[in-house]
Amino acid sequence: MSEVLIRLQIEALPEGVYLATSEDLPGLLAQGRTVAETIEIAQDVARKLIESYQEHGDPLPPALRKQPPKRIKLRVPLGIG
Repeated sequence: MSEVLIRLQIEALPEGVYLATSEDLPGLLAQGRTVAETIEIAQDVARKLIESYQEHGDPLPPALRKQPPKRIKLRVPLGIG
């Protein structure tokens, strides 16, 4: 099993939930109650989308065919006070 990195955009919605999408993997749409839950759901959705590409013999999106970056910039939420 190989590993790829995808970029996620996570947006806080007025309803109090979070929505994740990805320019790297069209069709990825995940919603959760917390950022962590949203990321976990997005990972599951991404796996299923990739499996579907593979099962149907479709080429992966270009962003998934590239080598992963050597450096990752990541912003994570941190609760304070």
